[in-house]
This record gives sequence, C-alpha cells and structure tokens, in this order.
Amino acid sequence: MVQVRLSVMMFLQFFIWGAWYVTAPNYLGTIGFSGGDFAWTYSVGPIAGMITPLFIGMIADRFFAAQRVLALLHIGGAAIMYGASQVMAGNNPAPSTINWVFLGYMLTYFPTLALTNTVAMRNMGNPEKQFPMIRVWGTIGWIAANVVLSWQGWDTSIDMFYLTSGSALVLGLLSFALPHTPANKGTRVSAGDVLGLKALVLLKDPSYLIFILCSMLICIPLAFYYQIASRVVEMVDFSSLAAVRSVAGALQFKDVIAATMSFGQISEIFFMLVMPFFFRRLGVKWMLLVGMLAWVVRYALFAFGSPEEVRWMIFVGVLLHGICYDFFFVTGQIYTDKKAPEAIRGQAQGLLVMLTLGLGMLIGAQTAGKIEGWYTTSEAVAASKRVETIGPEVAALQQQFTSASADEKTALDEQIAQLEEEKSQKRMEYLRNIDWKPLWGIPAIFAGIIMLLFALMFREDSPEGRPAS
Repeated sequence: MVQVRLSVMMFLQFFIWGAWYVTAPNYLGTIGFSGGDFAWTYSVGPIAGMITPLFIGMIADRFFAAQRVLALLHIGGAAIMYGASQVMAGNNPAPSTINWVFLGYMLTYFPTLALTNTVAMRNMGNPEKQFPMIRVWGTIGWIAANVVLSWQGWDTSIDMFYLTSGSALVLGLLSFALPHTPANKGTRVSAGDVLGLKALVLLKDPSYLIFILCSMLICIPLAFYYQIASRVVEMVDFSSLAAVRSVAGALQFKDVIAATMSFGQISEIFFMLVMPFFFRRLGVKWMLLVGMLAWVVRYALFAFGSPEEVRWMIFVGVLLHGICYDFFFVTGQIYTDKKAPEAIRGQAQGLLVMLTLGLGMLIGAQTAGKIEGWYTTSEAVAASKRVETIGPEVAALQQQFTSASADEKTALDEQIAQLEEEKSQKRMEYLRNIDWKPLWGIPAIFAGIIMLLFALMFREDSPEGRPAS
C-alpha cells in the first residue's frame, strides 16, 4: 500500500510539470509573448532551482515533516498557478507580470522535486532497488499529462494552466495521506553543505572539472528544446504521421502537439531500460559523447527539417530525447556518484544539478530567447500581433450572446468562426516566417564544439585507477 501511494505521488508530481511546461509557448505566444518573454518564462525555473535548496536543506528537512511541507507547497502552487491563469485571461495580459507569477509558482514547485524523493526514499526498505520503480511513474505522469492535453485539445489553450492548478491541488491534498516522514531535527546543516561547497574539492580532478564544465555548457542548447521545439511541432502537421495518427485515432485526440512531444519521454523510458547494456560496453566517456552527439544530431535535424516542414526529421529529433537525457544526464549522475567520496556524494549531486539545471539552463533560456528574437522576422512579428488582437475580439463577440436574438446568435457564430479561422492562419504565418535554420543551427554548432572539447580533454579512469582515454 505504501508503494502504491508513493507511485501516485510521483505520477502526479510530474503530471503537474508536464501539463504546462512543454506547450506553454503554444498558448502564451497567442497573448503577446515574444522570444524575450519566453526567455524569462524558462529562466524562472532555473532561478528557483538555485534558490530552493537552501529552503529544503536548512529549514524543511530540519523542522517539518516532509509530506506536510509537500502538501502545503502544492496547495500554495495550485493557488498561484490559478492566479497566473486569471492574469492571462484578463484584458491586455502583461508577459512580465505573468512571468513574475510563474516565478512565485516555481518557488513552490521546485522544492517538491527534492521532497518527493525524500518521502519516497525514506519510506523504502531498499531504495536502490525500489526507487527506480517508483520514479518511472513520474515519467509516465509527464506522458499522461501530454496525452490529456491532446485528448482535450488544450495544447494551445489556457486550459493547460487550469489542469496544472487542479492537479497540484489534488496532490497537495493527497500528500497529507502519504507516509509520515519526520524532520531530521538532530542534523545540523550549514549553507555551505546545502550549496555543495565541500564538493568543490572534486574540481581539483582535471577530468571531473572538464566534465562539469561541459555539462553546464551543454545545458545552454538544452534550453532551446524546451522553449522552442513545441512550436515547430505545432507548425508541422503530425496528424498524418503513422505513429502519431494511430495513437491520436485510438484516443480521439483533438490536437497532437503535446502527444507528439510525449514520444520524447517514451524514448526516455526505453533508453533508461537499455542503459546498463550500453554502460558496460561503452564506459563513461563514450556514453557521455553519444549523449552529446545526440544533441548535435537533434538540432541539425531541426535546422534542416523545420524550414521545409519535414515531419520525419522533426519526429526523430523528438525521439532522440531519450538518448540526449539518459546517456548524458543520467550517466553524469552515475559518474559523479563514483568520483565523490561517500561523505560528500549528496553535495556533489547537488552541485551538479545547480550548475546544470540551474546556472546552465538559466544562461540557456536567456540565450535561446535572444537568438529567437534575432531570427523572428518582421512578417512573423506582424502575424503574431494580429493573433494577439483576435482573442479580445472573439471574447467581445461572445459577451454579446446573452442578450442576442436567435438570428443575431447565428451571425455572431459566423463572425467568431471567421475570426478563429483567421487566427489559425495568422498563427501558421507567424511560425512559417521564423528563420528556423540559423535558429536551430546555432545550438547544433555549439553542442558540436562542446562535444569535441570533451572528446579531446576528458580522460576516464580505468578500473585500476590508471588514466585511460
């Protein structure tokens, strides 16, 4: 029964994140968000990721039961995300205001990533064997959220944020029923411990220094995927692709953007299962290089496939997510665990996360936003502005329904249908006027340079401890 509760917890934890994080630009772009605005939308998570370890390590872990903190954070997050949706639905929603609310939300969400791991591991008899079986439900939850979005046709709708808020409230309430996980009241923790400062000793090892620098740098192109890829999927008609069509037809999807993106997480599960096979044969260096190469290939496919809307290129780029994530990030976590002395392993993993998903992703989000701005043409901007104005026009017509006669309602329906058709056409015009080749080519080249530097400078220790190439 405990394992079932922990599995449900992990499922909902990542369902919440998957419900909005990938497809948010597909809606926010219709209410006035530009590349620079998206840069901050995807910067608030890394900022929260660098701030919240202090809260978890110095306050939550020491003074409060983990499941209760988890409950309160998710309930608070549900309220904040609902508030964000109300700002979006208002007249003339300001992207800067929405991004500030997103920051508030992420400050409640990011601590829960560590707290769910704490609740799970401290209620297991054998975490090494049991945790992977619990954690996989998180990936399934992310996939399920994407499926729900496409099933309901919420891929480009404000409803994705209502789904996020509602599912956060559900997990918040369910968290009170999770196994009791008391605070470590007898443990004294300093800010240096929480920030992983003791793990800095690992940077004296030249190979580990190269590894962690390249890990941070590879997160710069990583940000392009989360910020921009779903809009490429929106532009390219995936409803006729066999793999997507079969799933969409069986489940009667109203849209396919989120469902198509979920194939990346499906491949993540597959490659996680086969990782041990490759790890034994390739070793750390080649596993990391294959992961980096996957980033280069993915962005090259996007660079050449996006301008001509070549479906198979974009779809393969999405499927490569499993190799990109598992072969690089999971291998990096394993390598860090092996390199760090037992006493500082937790700090070493924390330092790795802070430098990659924190600092690296922050730089990446800002870089992606800047480069997107460079290659968004004036034609794309004009089309996007028209999309932005159609929403209020439709809302104004819908308000007239309450006092309209039957004939007037018919006329209003026709006007709304015409505006919705124009909105769809202008949205496609916006997407097709972005200069995709250099936008994706830059992160492809950058990832390739990092891969070459890593190949030349990183040395993997042999099993006997001798340096090996």
